[in-house]
Amino acid sequence: MFLIKVFMIKKTFNKVILRLVFLQVVIITISNFLVSIPLEIFGIKLTWSAFTFPLVVLATDLTIRILGKSVARKTIAITYPLAILTSIAILLSEGSLMSVSLRIGFASATAYAISTLLDVYVFQIIRENYKAWWLAPGISTVFANIIDSYIFFFTAFLNSDDIYMAENWIEIAGSQSLIKIVIGLIFFLPIYGIILNYLVKKFKIK
Repeated sequence: MFLIKVFMIKKTFNKVILRLVFLQVVIITISNFLVSIPLEIFGIKLTWSAFTFPLVVLATDLTIRILGKSVARKTIAITYPLAILTSIAILLSEGSLMSVSLRIGFASATAYAISTLLDVYVFQIIRENYKAWWLAPGISTVFANIIDSYIFFFTAFLNSDDIYMAENWIEIAGSQSLIKIVIGLIFFLPIYGIILNYLVKKFKIK
């Protein structure tokens, strides 16, 4: 009976991780499709991916808060290689060169892995020392999005064949970071609070 319970718990645990991996891979893949579409708002250069990537930070923070650091780390470890493959595939389907697709795919997944792994530790430290529910996800939203944006654009577009992106990546990375932070704090932080409150009440999480 004990072994059956352990098996069922492990099976449920693996299903949760697979769903989290699927969610993050989808968001990253969509973001890589949108990053190739430049956008200018009131003279600020950025790309459409600024509106989708903050969802990754939201999902990561909720994972840490509800399921713990080990699940978050495992999710990131599985997502990383899959994100590279799906990103390359979506870029190739758009007609991008293999060299460009490989570079952007690697840049995107690496930026995701580094920013979210740092987010795991920053989030946990803040949450353990401060009780306000919004403080940890708020601070992690700022740092994770800045780190992700600069690592991605540096790796993907420094001296690249895409002249526009090669010439403007620093400005775009800065604008992208700012927009992602604003979107994360204004829109996704309240969503985080609503989902967290629902899960805490439903599963009686402390």
